Amino acid sequence: MADKLGVLVHGAGWVSTQHIKAFSNNPHTRVVAISSRKLESARMRADEAGLKDVGIYNDLNRALKHRGVDIVSICTPQHVHPENTVAAARAGKHIVIEKPVANTLAEMRRMRDAVRRAKVRTIVSFVLRWNPLFQTIKSLIADGALGKVYYSEADYQHHVGSFYKGYVDWHSAKRGVSPFLVGGCHAVDAARWFAAKGEFEAADPIEVFAYKGGWRKGKTIQYNPYQFRWERSAVGALEYDDLEVVLVRYGNGVVGKTAVHFGSIMPYQFPLAVFGDKGTVKDNRIWSHIFPGQHDWVTIPSVMPDSADVKHHPFQGEMDHFVDCILSKRESHCNLEDAIKTHEVAFAAMQCYKTGRPVRLPLLR
Repeated sequence: MADKLGVLVHGAGWVSTQHIKAFSNNPHTRVVAISSRKLESARMRADEAGLKDVGIYNDLNRALKHRGVDIVSICTPQHVHPENTVAAARAGKHIVIEKPVANTLAEMRRMRDAVRRAKVRTIVSFVLRWNPLFQTIKSLIADGALGKVYYSEADYQHHVGSFYKGYVDWHSAKRGVSPFLVGGCHAVDAARWFAAKGEFEAADPIEVFAYKGGWRKGKTIQYNPYQFRWERSAVGALEYDDLEVVLVRYGNGVVGKTAVHFGSIMPYQFPLAVFGDKGTVKDNRIWSHIFPGQHDWVTIPSVMPDSADVKHHPFQGEMDHFVDCILSKRESHCNLEDAIKTHEVAFAAMQCYKTGRPVRLPLLR
């Protein structure tokens, strides 16, 4: 291995800017190549970041052969994540996978099996696990500030539309599939994260029941929360229901709820709540037995998960953690195996819509 781990960033969309920045800032890594469907897109990302002497490719298989690549950071649209992951694993590279990892259970199984065979390290970008507020709440739970947690809730409220470049893929039932996969999986993962006692542990879901609804399916009208106006989608209608609500029972006895709203007429929000037998957290407010004589909520001064801008997300913490996992030869708490448990909640919800019955997990055995 060279003095620094070499990184290939595959995909030159919005989120790749933060992957490139985070790996460039880590003292143990350097970006050695960027690949995309269009060479000009890859060159633009390199120029923006001031990167010199990096390989520029429009073919992943060629890019994987670039000298010095140890890590592949997959920033492509969600429907090609499986083939990208399998190719990187077969090439023996450690892998960062943007969420969602796959659009079907079969694809997810293929990814898991390829990674197991290759014995490479992985991390999936449920990046909010490194959000400062999340870290504070998780520490409070681990230290017993809430006592025994019995309920965990997180919602993803985000009116996505053609004002995002990725909507060209997201709006499609074939490529986007569902709100839970496109973005709501962040909230599913957050609810899992806060349902577990350990500071670096997420709870295992064992049963799911879900409903879907909303108003946007088949409509091209959209609300632009940045311009505060109604407008027509320049891409097409949303091809799936915009609201999903899921109830989850975890193996440790905790019950939870997660909803994803693609039809909410409001700016982006990510509300959360955790209830324990000795305290409660609602967003950045806590009521706990550790504050004797408490008469009002204590506000946690922290960075809120209140923006959809990728610049607001703590990618530096995620990538620093992953690099440390590679160097110390240990698995991340957010590796592909763990992320599958989050994704299975979304796939179980889809099964529930068809049967009207609770769905037992795991789905992949």
